[in-house]
Amino acid sequence: MRLTLLLTALLTALLTALLAAMLDAQTPPMAERRPHVDTLHGDVRRDDWHWLRNREDPAVIRYLEAENAYTEARTAALKPLADRVYQEMLSRIKQTDLSVPVFRDGYWYYAKTFEGKQYPALARRRGSLAAPEEVYLDQNELAAGKAFHSLGGVSTSPDGRYVAVLEDTVALRHFTLRVKDTQTGEWLPETIANLIEGLAWANDNRTLFYQKADGANRANAVWRHVLGTPVAQDTEVYRDDDVLFSVDVIRTKSGAYVQITSASYTSAETRVIPADRPMEPARVLLPRQPGVEHSAVHWGDRWLVATNQGGATNFKVVELPDAGGDLATAPIWLPTRADAFVEGVDTFKDFAVVAERVGGLRRLRVVDRATKAWHHVTMPEAAYGVFPAANPEYATRTMRYTYSSFVTPPSVYDYDMGTRQAELRKREEVLGGWDASRYEVRRLMVKARDGASVPVSVLMRKGTVLDGTNPLLLYAYGSYGATQEATFSSARFSLVDRGMIYALAHIRGGSEMGRRWYDDGKMLRKKNTFFDFIDVAEGLIRLKYTRKDKLVINGGSAGGLLMGAVVNFRPDLFHAVVADVPFVDVINTMADASIPLTAQEWEQWGNPAKAEEYRYMLSYSPYDNVAAKAYPQMLVTTGLNDSQVAYWEPAKWVAKLRTMKTDRNDLLLRTNMGAGHGGASGRYDRLKETAFRFAWMLNSVGLGGVAQ
Repeated sequence: MRLTLLLTALLTALLTALLAAMLDAQTPPMAERRPHVDTLHGDVRRDDWHWLRNREDPAVIRYLEAENAYTEARTAALKPLADRVYQEMLSRIKQTDLSVPVFRDGYWYYAKTFEGKQYPALARRRGSLAAPEEVYLDQNELAAGKAFHSLGGVSTSPDGRYVAVLEDTVALRHFTLRVKDTQTGEWLPETIANLIEGLAWANDNRTLFYQKADGANRANAVWRHVLGTPVAQDTEVYRDDDVLFSVDVIRTKSGAYVQITSASYTSAETRVIPADRPMEPARVLLPRQPGVEHSAVHWGDRWLVATNQGGATNFKVVELPDAGGDLATAPIWLPTRADAFVEGVDTFKDFAVVAERVGGLRRLRVVDRATKAWHHVTMPEAAYGVFPAANPEYATRTMRYTYSSFVTPPSVYDYDMGTRQAELRKREEVLGGWDASRYEVRRLMVKARDGASVPVSVLMRKGTVLDGTNPLLLYAYGSYGATQEATFSSARFSLVDRGMIYALAHIRGGSEMGRRWYDDGKMLRKKNTFFDFIDVAEGLIRLKYTRKDKLVINGGSAGGLLMGAVVNFRPDLFHAVVADVPFVDVINTMADASIPLTAQEWEQWGNPAKAEEYRYMLSYSPYDNVAAKAYPQMLVTTGLNDSQVAYWEPAKWVAKLRTMKTDRNDLLLRTNMGAGHGGASGRYDRLKETAFRFAWMLNSVGLGGVAQ
């Protein structure tokens, strides 16, 4: 046995050396990769790996393929474990299933999945659930023969005859618009390429509004197309040339307007076009004001507007007439409150529903339009996630929402807003003998270094002894005000059932504890996000949930920035790191407005052209702060066609880490050569990617049964 292990170790070492040489051989000669040098605010910055940005260079593709080969070789022994984890996760899923039908414009709409098929089919029944079924769009047919397929929008005309589809087959969020006539089953001849998400039908069932993007893939314009007319005759109805703003178009639930919103991270503007007169020009409903955010929803003869106008940090809701008006003088419908953050408002003919966040949890406030009486929808657990559904029907007293927790699978409820009765329509079936009673959920508050209390949601096997020996996966995001809810994942139990504790840190940069929680984790306070995470990790160790050599951390995208920052600040604290599609090259990206998302996010991270913001970002940018020191073992993932965090950011970061780190821990880069920001598009392929990451995590803390 010892001889076998020794031979395996020797072969692994030899293979590692050979692949390291291969990696070096796949890069261009030194003379061809001269360092890129620039100067910002007097700093001369040298970037030795700038050449990796050129995806048209065959040497770049060879380099990424060599990294993939290296990762595959280093993780070859994990394949049986990854296969087992995949089969476990698959065994918990009901592969052939139906979503709960939703009523819209005279049809019951639902989605169907089939065992063995990667994508859903969309179906409907007219008038009654007993009516014949019509499968009006099967994504499996659209995706046939394509390595990647994503739908950026599916929108049916109000009469149900036409379905407009936005398709992406390369993962770059460059969509092609096609329209299908459901009466004939034929696709109309007109197609429009290079679009971005966003569709809205007018009431005539012939006029369709869509969105174009600028060179940085910023939604900057709304166009109008009339079915049956040449695309060349399409009309631009609105364009916003301010690079801080992105445009969006919808049809209001009331059916009265096509609504165009242009918003930055600190301001907004709303225009409307009567949906029954789609050729009219867009009129301004609410003009933009510096520092004033708003979102408006139509309510029959008026608008409800959630806004921070007048210093309403947690937002208030005001009421405006149909023609619009001044936010400063508008009657207050729901005042701002220090303990409740207004996330949004939805309207029905006789009711309105406010999503508000109190004590880190979302609550649904239902308001009767006639009596103005209100109540909260009761939730059954102390820690949960609740998500209002799209609720497309306006003249109904039924509001649908989805509820789940760490141990309650996604559950679809129909709530009668008049009687206050909730009907469970469907709870996701978890197969494979899964039993919620075997698990325990806790909610902790951990003190950050500045005194802030950071919520942490914990999932573990019931009876787990907290003696400091347990492996633990700590996950967080902490950016853009996005809230991370303590919701269900059947895949997660492949970790927990093997003895790993799962912890979710609700750190600053999200909005879990209100708008200030978000504001305190961006721009010149961004490092609160990283310090909160570090302090939570130390708190969990102090409370004996785990110890350093059992602590695995994970985050993706802006959460990948979190991973990169914390391993620079405290590489000694973490045993293993999985950084998915990480945003790590902060200065170079934020200085290049041609890169998607950059200009708008000057209000999120900062603008390197401003000295104070540049210095602050430079102090935490993961790529710029790689140093000659020991790092944890790391697995980094990316997609070659990622338009949100370009592949070169993680590739450059890994390359720089390789040249500077002083440890011998694994550093692996895995690039999906045919995917984008979200990884593989098919559900089985995505599950396999998750199984690989989980197998790597488990093995890193000795739960994989694979020799290190």
